[in-house]
Amino acid sequence: MIEVDCAFPGGNVLVDGVEGDTVRLRPDLRDTEGEWFYWHFRVRGAGGRRMRFAFHDAVVGVRGPAVSLDAGRTWAWLGDDAEGGRAFIYAFAAQAEVRFSVGMPYTQANLDAFLAAHADHPHLRADTLCRTRKGRPVACLSLGQLEEQPEHRVLVACRHHACEMMASYVLEGLMEAVLAEDETGRGLRESVEFLVAPFVDTDGVEDGDQGKNRRPHDHNRDYGVLCVYPEVWALRERVRGWSGDRLRIALDLHCPTLRGERDQEVYFVGGPNQEAWRRTEQFAAALEQARQGPIPFRSGGGMPFGAEWNTEAGDRHFGRWAEGQPGVWFGGTLEIPYASAGGVAVTAATARALGRDLAEALRADLAAGPG
Repeated sequence: MIEVDCAFPGGNVLVDGVEGDTVRLRPDLRDTEGEWFYWHFRVRGAGGRRMRFAFHDAVVGVRGPAVSLDAGRTWAWLGDDAEGGRAFIYAFAAQAEVRFSVGMPYTQANLDAFLAAHADHPHLRADTLCRTRKGRPVACLSLGQLEEQPEHRVLVACRHHACEMMASYVLEGLMEAVLAEDETGRGLRESVEFLVAPFVDTDGVEDGDQGKNRRPHDHNRDYGVLCVYPEVWALRERVRGWSGDRLRIALDLHCPTLRGERDQEVYFVGGPNQEAWRRTEQFAAALEQARQGPIPFRSGGGMPFGAEWNTEAGDRHFGRWAEGQPGVWFGGTLEIPYASAGGVAVTAATARALGRDLAEALRADLAAGPG
């Protein structure tokens, strides 16, 4: 008998019914305001069957679902279908379990594996930022120059919106580059201290929430006067005591929506501070120059404040808060597509390569100065 469920970390789906070889399902929106598209489920007992998975809306990305045959340890894209993102078909072999997701999930288990692989590195330190509302520890990582006063400090945040998992692979690639025994890694470790918040919405990541547009507001809109999430409050307090007027760059890694033309590009999003946007564009030029990985990036393709959907005023966002910190050059939001960037597949490997490009761009940009 076929079983479809999401009872594991990061799981999310509501099953409306099974009719023959068709499963009808939709994302669990829980406390989300409006519609969103994150889903992640497993199928058991379907060996030898060819099944169709039909959604109520276009919530399948441009490369189809991500598929895992090893309980979520590795993933591959199935390939797009002909139903406009509303369904996909899968022919099951004899596997006991197959997992499907809108992207390639990255949860606490992935971060734990990364930390275990680098447990003895002298330039990496892990501690707990705080506890979530549900009692989970919130990871906080320090990398780079940890022994002496650094020339620069860089803040990197990820998963303000729990579902935006591909950004975590970029972050992992960036951290790998900082710890690497090469010119980029050694140069960054000599002069830069990184503070990393890998899962700002830790409960959302583990529970499989959308995170985006969470009621009463999501974590990325918690940096104003009314701060309701312990993770955001603790991060603000940590940065206040840590920055020492040496915080130069604050990067917030996100993923956009699914199937629009703009969603298939890597780009920066700016706030209303024009000087900070000029600095963001300077950094974007450094990233274009530094790029060695397969994911394309072009400077000049960013989204300044007032363009397209980037019109929300106020100071509630991470980037706006970061730009108000003493000594900071800019606070930038980088959008990383879920599945395809400039025609190149976004995977765990290609996203990590983009993270390494980011590390080289940081090294070049910090050396060049605010200019």
